[in-house]
Amino acid sequence: MVPTMGALHGGHLSLIRAARHENDATIVTIFVNPTQFGPSEDFAAYPRTLDADLALLQSEGVDVVFTPTVNELYPPGFQTQIDVAQVSQGLEGERRPGHFQGVATVVAKLFNLTRPTRAYFGQKDAQQVVVIRRMVADLNSRVDVVVIPTVREDDGTAMSSRNRFLSAEQRAVSPVIFRALRVAASRYTAGERHPAVLRNVIRSLVSAEPLAEIDYVSIADPRTLRELSQPVDSPLLASVAVRFSKTRLLDNMLFPAVLNDRDGLSGTLGAV
Repeated sequence: MVPTMGALHGGHLSLIRAARHENDATIVTIFVNPTQFGPSEDFAAYPRTLDADLALLQSEGVDVVFTPTVNELYPPGFQTQIDVAQVSQGLEGERRPGHFQGVATVVAKLFNLTRPTRAYFGQKDAQQVVVIRRMVADLNSRVDVVVIPTVREDDGTAMSSRNRFLSAEQRAVSPVIFRALRVAASRYTAGERHPAVLRNVIRSLVSAEPLAEIDYVSIADPRTLRELSQPVDSPLLASVAVRFSKTRLLDNMLFPAVLNDRDGLSGTLGAV
């Protein structure tokens, strides 16, 4: 099963193609989940391209597309929420209160409805992967969470449905995020291990771009998302959130980088 909110792009296609290659049948879900949007986030403005999405999924040979309505997933009287307590704190959880309750709850419901053997998620939403892995382990869910590397545009910008909201000028400078992550990765490869130094490398490069406003730069343990203050030799997760006016982009990279090694990625990011 590949859970999506629609507005499909190359990143989604990488999940779908992996799922089709590795399984007898593939279900793609399309549901714009209202419970993961905060009061200041425009649920109504999220891009909805169902006809184009369905045509694309048909061309990809997807077996089933599940497109529930809000009332079907959250009928009158619905009261239950799933709170994955610790790994939902910090990063996106701190800035979007309730977001991961909404994510965990809807993903659990989709698991129950589709009963997949495997579920496919992208590395780009790293904290979401950690949250879902923790939920699956804690609830003894019989599903394998498979993580697929971030798919990027030719200039390095991570593919995202949010990219369509960037102006031409903003889109032209958005690769600064990936460049900063790569420079920090190079410093790590050269032997730098202090989290503060790596954060400052990323922060200084991104902040040099006038159109980019940093929300956060994180160097954390990829399994627990605990922010690191002292040098460690174990893998690190560098995460960045950057605003370009009203559009907020996320990106991340594992140090040492294993972006082309899916097994290594799946085994490192949020493994429990």
